[in-house]
Amino acid sequence: MSTISLRKLTKRFGSFVAVREVDLEVAAGEVVCLLGPSGCGKTTTLRMIAGLERASAGDVVIGGRRMNALKPERRNVAMVFQFYALYPALTVAENIAFPLSAEPIDATERRQRLTRVSQILHLDAVLDRLPAQISEGERQRVAVARAIVRDPNCFLFDEPLSRLDIELRQTMRSQIKEVLSGLSKATVIVTHDQLEALTMADRIAVMRDGVIEQLGTPHEVFARPDNVFVAGFIGTPQMNLIEADFMRVENGCAVLAVGGRETRLAVNDAVARLDASKVTIGIRPRAFMPIDQAAPDTLTAVAELIEPMGAETLVHARGETGQDIRVVLPRERRLSVGETLHLQCDPRQTHVFAASGKAVRS
Repeated sequence: MSTISLRKLTKRFGSFVAVREVDLEVAAGEVVCLLGPSGCGKTTTLRMIAGLERASAGDVVIGGRRMNALKPERRNVAMVFQFYALYPALTVAENIAFPLSAEPIDATERRQRLTRVSQILHLDAVLDRLPAQISEGERQRVAVARAIVRDPNCFLFDEPLSRLDIELRQTMRSQIKEVLSGLSKATVIVTHDQLEALTMADRIAVMRDGVIEQLGTPHEVFARPDNVFVAGFIGTPQMNLIEADFMRVENGCAVLAVGGRETRLAVNDAVARLDASKVTIGIRPRAFMPIDQAAPDTLTAVAELIEPMGAETLVHARGETGQDIRVVLPRERRLSVGETLHLQCDPRQTHVFAASGKAVRS
């Protein structure tokens, strides 16, 4: 059974704790992305699963078997690296089939596996070429093909698309997702690109400082962030995080002081139970609706920079307290630098975070 289980997994480098008591379950056929900024511990976690780093504490369990004491070659995992590491003197076909040389299979089965994998990844036409004779995207597909030609316990991908241009990334995201959906293997993908995580993963583990801040589906981490860090990290353009003083709840609306001015925002009932005055309001840039004049439930800002994005326009505005506010508007909405915006918020995309940074929910 292809599963991965991490139990209180910890890695220390001297006094520095790179990964701290990570718990994670990856089911057979599931794709989990480890997502986070550089230095958050995601690659170190992947290397401990592969056996390239020894865990300081905790367990790595693959297919129900504890792997801590086993060397990488005995864990039967397939790993795709950021750098393809293809053998330059071998053809594409020889590169793909190379891992099969250590398996007790005959030449017929070897050819069948090579044919099946090359067809899945559309490499049939380049099997006789050397790596230097094929494109960057084809080299990436060869690396993926070399991993899946075996029957490993699980798949591990370390920044697999980081060297590709934007167009190739889009193509490879869909191709890798299609390939993995046909395999009942637990898969872990490390990336710092949230678009890759949101489009490829069944679940995302958002990491910071060696811990998992939130684990959930792409929709959950985007629509219901657990804390200020996840709220600010997930989403493009970035969520607006506005400091405010919580005063009271009236008729389903929180009465907040933003820069000394009272503003009312529709919120969930849990906000009424807050006993702290300092909160952070999280509002997605697409959650704003400009109206003609100020109202009790609006935020006021002045447009400072306008960025056309095709179907939409990104506006960087300055709020009354000097904070930056990002607003995404339809292309048809004409706007000029220096224009004052009165912004109402969609309550479904408005989040309240307590002074601790945690989301306030029912």
